[in-house]
Amino acid sequence: MASEFLARLLDLWVAPVGDEAAFGAVYADPVQVNGTPLTTADMVARARALAGAYSDVEFEVVDEVETADKLVVGFRMRGRHTGPLTTPLGTVPPTGRVAETRAVDILTVRDGLVTDIWVVSDDLSTLLQLGVLTPERS
Repeated sequence: MASEFLARLLDLWVAPVGDEAAFGAVYADPVQVNGTPLTTADMVARARALAGAYSDVEFEVVDEVETADKLVVGFRMRGRHTGPLTTPLGTVPPTGRVAETRAVDILTVRDGLVTDIWVVSDDLSTLLQLGVLTPERS
């Protein structure tokens, strides 16, 4: 059951991005993301920003664990960086490089909707792949 729900959720984040109704069928409004409440419109905007930053986005689920109200997902997201990407270091202009981001999402699911998400992603590795940062060697 989790795999079907997860596939529906991940499909929302791949271009073309759905509308608020599609996101509202999966996410509560508002949904807590790392402790910050985001509306369905906010989630759509995030998905559109992702679609604007990367083309040919693919998700590979590495592992998932389900309990009564939690779904924990480890995944890789790959795509070609073809548009501006907002990062903790600022906006990165398109590099044309293929990058992979590893992430773990801890989702709380109540009444068929994601109500809370804790996201941990490997942004450092992504910035290294895009050439924004370079490893320092001694």
